[in-house]
Amino acid sequence: MRRDRIRTGILAASTLVLGMLPTASAAGGGCPIDLPQGDDPVALDPADFVAEVDNPYWPMAPGTRWVYRESDPRGNAQEVVVTVTDRTKEILGIEATVVHDVVREHGELVENTFDWYAQDVCGNVWYLGEKTKEYENAEVVSTAGSWEAGVDGAMAGVIMPADPQVGMTYRQEHYAGEAEDAGAILSLDEQAQTKAGHFAGVLLTKDFTPLHPRILEYKLYAPGVGPVLVLGVSGGPGREDLVSFTPGA
Repeated sequence: MRRDRIRTGILAASTLVLGMLPTASAAGGGCPIDLPQGDDPVALDPADFVAEVDNPYWPMAPGTRWVYRESDPRGNAQEVVVTVTDRTKEILGIEATVVHDVVREHGELVENTFDWYAQDVCGNVWYLGEKTKEYENAEVVSTAGSWEAGVDGAMAGVIMPADPQVGMTYRQEHYAGEAEDAGAILSLDEQAQTKAGHFAGVLLTKDFTPLHPRILEYKLYAPGVGPVLVLGVSGGPGREDLVSFTPGA
């Protein structure tokens, strides 16, 4: 599954205390493309999409590589390597960027996922689905969480708005009963410290899902880098830190 999916696995503890924020249904800056909400249908026109994903809060140039360490207080840890490939996949007539996500624990493969993203002319980054496999003892044990926009009622969502503003909320994905994550913008001026360094001017989101109401995550995105830190504040302790970042060409 994509790394920012709300999960019941390793999540991170946090001392942040932030309240609920009002809903905003459209991207800022006068962009005519509304941010999707809940299970509202959305019609995507391939003509409204561009070839590159260059949103400053999550740039996805081919070759970009993030390495994360996901851990819990008991010392369990996984290595997560996320790489933007030079491949595309056509979804609903849109050429989506293919991102490869590999998770290992003690060197053994536990998850292998391909995620599909595309950016519209306004700069919103859309999440169009994923193909995921989970492993035990080198054998595939689950493909749960896999979905593709336009297939079996699944609908795309926005993973990063073009012009994030405090108070915005948006659907990240919708596949009824399987994938219903949503996000809210909490702050645009945070800081984050990880093994990869110190980041300022960081965007903070709150991610949640009606499928698991007690699970809540905060995610921090650094300009020019993308996701740098994930903190679970409810539903289980854990933390995901950026270890290294290599920008693409």
